[in-house]
Amino acid sequence: MSTIAIDARELHQSTGRYVERLIHYLQKIDTEHDYIILLTPKDMDSWEPSNPHFTKVACPHKEFTFDEQIGFKQQLQALGVDLVHFTMIQQPVWYRGRTITTIQDLTTARFRNPSKNYLVFTVKQLVYRWVIKKVAKKSAEVLTITEFVKNDIVDFAKVNPNKITVTYEAVDDFDEAPKPVPGFEGKRFIMFNGRPLPHKNLRRIIEAFALLAPKYPDLCLMLAGKKNAIVQTYVDLATKLGVADRVVQTDWITDGQLKWAMQHTQAYIWASLSEGFGLPPLEAMLNGAPVVSSNASCMPEVLGSAVYYFDPLDAQDMAAKISEVLDDKQLRQKLVTLGKKQIKKYSWRRMAEQTLEVYKQALGE
Repeated sequence: MSTIAIDARELHQSTGRYVERLIHYLQKIDTEHDYIILLTPKDMDSWEPSNPHFTKVACPHKEFTFDEQIGFKQQLQALGVDLVHFTMIQQPVWYRGRTITTIQDLTTARFRNPSKNYLVFTVKQLVYRWVIKKVAKKSAEVLTITEFVKNDIVDFAKVNPNKITVTYEAVDDFDEAPKPVPGFEGKRFIMFNGRPLPHKNLRRIIEAFALLAPKYPDLCLMLAGKKNAIVQTYVDLATKLGVADRVVQTDWITDGQLKWAMQHTQAYIWASLSEGFGLPPLEAMLNGAPVVSSNASCMPEVLGSAVYYFDPLDAQDMAAKISEVLDDKQLRQKLVTLGKKQIKKYSWRRMAEQTLEVYKQALGE
């Protein structure tokens, strides 16, 4: 019986939902392999196996460190597993065992983060780009989450497309009950949620809202998401455009509050320039929001015909499309109905089943 190790150090981080759902469904569908789930020490008490073929092991080696390259490599060698699934790019690049790697997207390789030190980030980004190419070539198989990203990896890392398998992610309902966002009860608003990073395109969302503001004097813009060092630039922009009193950056909100906001928004705005899959607009669809979206990267592939598209580089086009959705009740209802159908196309269980087939292929079974 082959033993597979899964790097789950990001169980409660940015790609944690993917890792958690993968392990959850693998436990339901696989009794032919043994699994070692590698968790950070702080996560050891937060996850328990439900399948006797699964065990957990503490992995104290932090991402992007020399210890990851040396200590994690030594740990994997000592475990003597038949296959390692790295669920992210970060990994000991000189580990010689059989591996597969999930590459969610190449956004970090393509976009800067102005909240970080310029020199430090530049060096890290160069290293990150090198690591992507290295692991894409050395992995027996590569997993990714859209055809768009697959093609991007092929072009960027110059690898054979036949070694890359697309396993779409899925969307889940929030566990919490809806709870109003303070200050928004009884107000008419459109919204975005996510970290205020450059590729999320918040600047043009604010510019588009400023174009809409005279026509809709009672409309507000909710920007929901944890604030970072570049938030002030958006505050300054809203002030310059004369809409600072109607653009509200909420900082982090609970799942219950996010659910309420999606259920009450006039339109959910997704203006991203680059995504691997784009879960937030699917979550908005799940909660009955009409979605107005960027037509960039993987969005048409993932969202299909269930959204109203705009050019994310054109604030006027964005404003025009949002205005059409605000003014046309039938269009809004059509988008809500199509959205409910679109989310049914995706399944975490199917993702796990496809991943298991890739494991078998990598193991030569």
